Amino acid sequence: MQTVLFTLGLVLFLVGLLTGFAIPALRNPRMALSSHLEAVLNGMFLVLLGLLWPHLHLPCAWGVTAVGLIVYAAYANWLATLLAAAWGAGRKLAPIAASDHVASAGKEAFVSFLLVSLAVSIVVGVVIVIVGL
Repeated sequence: MQTVLFTLGLVLFLVGLLTGFAIPALRNPRMALSSHLEAVLNGMFLVLLGLLWPHLHLPCAWGVTAVGLIVYAAYANWLATLLAAAWGAGRKLAPIAASDHVASAGKEAFVSFLLVSLAVSIVVGVVIVIVGL
C-alpha cells in the first residue's frame, strides 16, 4: 500500500504542476490556481500518508477503504476545481474562487457533487487513519 500511495501521490503532484501551466488558458484563472494548489498539496498528502502507513494498525479491509476514500478525495478535488475553472462553475460551494462566473445547472451540479462527495470521503478516510494509529 505504501508504494501505491507514493505513486499516486507523485502522479497527482505532477498533474498539479502541469495544471499550473494551464492557469492562464482557463475561463476562471483563480479557480485554476485552486486546482493547481489542490493537486500539489493533496499529492504531498498522499506521499505523507505513504510514509505514515507502516505505523498504522488497521485490518486490511479498513486500510483499503481509507486509502480508497482518501485517493478519491484527492483526485476529485483536483478534477472538481479544474472543471470549475474550465466551465466557470463552482459558485455555490466555492464562491470566493468562482467569483462572478456561472455555468449551466448541470455543470454546477456535477462540480457540487464532486466537492460534497470528496469532503465526506476525506473526513471518513482520515478518521480511519487516526483510529489506526
